[in-house]
This record gives sequence, C-alpha cells and structure tokens, in this order.
Amino acid sequence: MTTLQHRRIHLLFRLSVVAVLTLGAARVVIDSSRHSHSMWPSSSMLLEWTTGRRYTTAVPIDVSVDEEIEEGCNVFQGSWIRENESLPLYGEESCPFLVKQTTCVRNGRSDSFYQDWRWRPDSCDLPRFDGMKLIEMLRNKRLMFVGDSVQRGMFESMICLVHSELPQVVRRSLHRIPPRKVFRVEEFNASIEYYWAPFLIESISDHATNHTVMKRLVKLDSVAKHSKEWEGADVLIFESYIWWMYKPTINATYGSLDDIQEYNVTTAYRLAMETWANWVDSRINRETQKIFFATMSPTHLWSWEWKPGTDGNCFNETHPIEGPYWGTGSNLDIMGVVEDVLGRLKVNVTVLNITQLSEYRKDGHPSIFGERKGKLLTKEQRSDPKNYADCIHWCLPGVPDTWNEILYALLLQDYRDQSII
Repeated sequence: MTTLQHRRIHLLFRLSVVAVLTLGAARVVIDSSRHSHSMWPSSSMLLEWTTGRRYTTAVPIDVSVDEEIEEGCNVFQGSWIRENESLPLYGEESCPFLVKQTTCVRNGRSDSFYQDWRWRPDSCDLPRFDGMKLIEMLRNKRLMFVGDSVQRGMFESMICLVHSELPQVVRRSLHRIPPRKVFRVEEFNASIEYYWAPFLIESISDHATNHTVMKRLVKLDSVAKHSKEWEGADVLIFESYIWWMYKPTINATYGSLDDIQEYNVTTAYRLAMETWANWVDSRINRETQKIFFATMSPTHLWSWEWKPGTDGNCFNETHPIEGPYWGTGSNLDIMGVVEDVLGRLKVNVTVLNITQLSEYRKDGHPSIFGERKGKLLTKEQRSDPKNYADCIHWCLPGVPDTWNEILYALLLQDYRDQSII
C-alpha cells in the first residue's frame, strides 16, 4: 500500500471516528436525564446495594457444569453459522435497557439477518448461555466492564442476556451514576456494571457527558482516579482502542502536568498500558479477582477491503465476510503492544480475542439505523450513508452477544476449577 493510500485511509478513519463518537456525549446526556429503572440512589442506598443488607437472599441455584469448553479448544478460531431457530437469545422489545444507538430494527432496519448468526469454534462447542447460572456464580459479587462506548455495548448485551432469563419475581434494576451504570439483581446481591474510561488511564475525556474525541489529552502515568472505582470488583473486563485512533499522534503528559507533549499513538498506548499493568500487578488480588482484556473491536468503514472495486461501507451489508479477512481499521501494532504488556504481567489476565471473529461481521453495525447527537438520523442523513453510517458500534441483539457467550464459557471454566468464581 502506498503512502498516499495510507494517508487517505487515516483521513477517512478520522472523519468516521469523529462523526460516530460525537454521538456518545449527547446520548449520555439524554440517557442520564431519564429516570433510572428505579429511583436515583443516594450514597447510602449504593452502600446497601453493595452489602445486600436490605434484600432477602435467594435460594442457591445448582450450577453443575455439564457444559464446558473442551481442553485445548481455541474458542476464538471458528466460523459464523446461520441459525435462526434459537437466535437471537433475547429481543429488542424484551429488554428495556437497550438504548437507541443499538436497536437497529426498531430504528427502521428492514432486515434482522444479523441476529441469526452463531459463532462456532472449529474444535468445540460453546456452552449455552444460562443467565441464572451466571447470576448464581456472581452471588455477592460485582462484574464490571471498563472502557469506551463499544464496551458499553458489551455491558448492555450482557444485562439483556441475563434479564431475559431471570424469573419475573426476581427483582432487578438499572441505575445510572455517571460515569457508571449499575445493573442489580437484588436477591443475589449481584451486580453487573459499566465504567466509562475510554483510555483506561486518566484523560480530559473522562467526564461521562462532556467529552469529544477531537480534543484528546491523556495522563500516561496516572490511573488512580479510575482504579479506586475498580478495586472492589470481583470480575473486571477492560477494553480501550477506538479513542486512541483518531490521529496518529496524541497530546499527553508523563510526570509533570505542565509538560504536554505530542506522542506517537503506539508509543503512548504502550506507556498507558504499562501504567494500567502496574496497577494490575500491585493492586489485584489474584486469589479473589478475575481480570479479562478485550482486544480491539473492528470497524468496517471501506467496502473495497472486502469487495474490491466498491466505494461504500457497512451500509446495506446483510451477511458476514467469508474466508480470511483482516481490515485496516484493526491496528497490528496496537495488538502487538497488548500481547507484549499482558505477557509480562505477574497477575494472570485472560485475553478476550474478539477481533478476528468480529472482523467477518460487516453486517452487524447500526449503519444508518443508529443515532447521532442523541437523535435518530433524519431522512436526509439516511440518504447519505457514506457520511452518516455508523460502522463502529454494533446492533443489539448481535455480535457483542457472542463476546459475552465466550466470556460466560470462560467464567464457567473458572467455576469448575473453583479458582475465582
């Protein structure tokens, strides 16, 4: 690929990232202004949720592990199989926690084929997701997703998967406490949470509503403000990628807050990951806590990558890509940094290698059936998918459900081994 092609790709990538991620702040403002599915909590209520003192304990559920990943099976290597009899695992209409950004059919998408694909590993089968088993494993525990808006989609997928299987008599609630969202299952004193931290380390983009990808300034050596919110969680799933990729350079401090310098993104990402890794090694209790790191979620911004000679994007795509494929939106240098940093950790961190399996799913994005600045696209905007299609986030039900099915399978393994869960 020529230097000119590289520059063209990066310019288009920047425009797409800005266009799509600017919807995040506006949507969160609207989202936060709505009532939660329960009353807004005081700090004392939040303490009561954490301790579970207010609620009756549910009778323990049998979590016999009759399904598990076969030893030696790589769950991230496989193929997508059409299966519309048992999928999707929940519906848009049955999950009250989905936001407009993800409800593609409700927003006007005429096909729902993207909901009918199951990921099948080459050498084993994934266990069927069982929301009641998961909540039993999380009894008196906290599971937290940490990252950007893509990670928020994984959180929303997980709570919909769980909600769809809970009996009606089991009380559950969703509370928005920016930069957190907390889904509670009261009888089990269990919570599934989301924490907004697009760079993991501290930055000027950490406010849940007042942030923009066009103004980035990160503190490469500081994670303390965030980590105090993470330390009490029993299971943590981290992710950070798309906010780094707006430009090949990023403004950052390392040491003195007055010394702002421009860093190459790969260099800055490594320093940030090392700061995060130092926190993991020094503060995580390997006997009681389980850590996951999700690799980058791919984008599908340029159709010529999977269909040479075209000049579109994910708009109007209805089927996965067949055969080997890796898009230019997934940065191999960043993947290398993740592999290197995680490989030097003393604490075991399980990698959720979602990138390759998601690369095939050009059909799974909101496209023109998402939102921008907190509102659904207008008719005029929908008529211009080249400039308005969201090919970064994912429809729900959809691809993030598979990420959570894999996460669930790995947690089942831990439960079997009685190591953490």
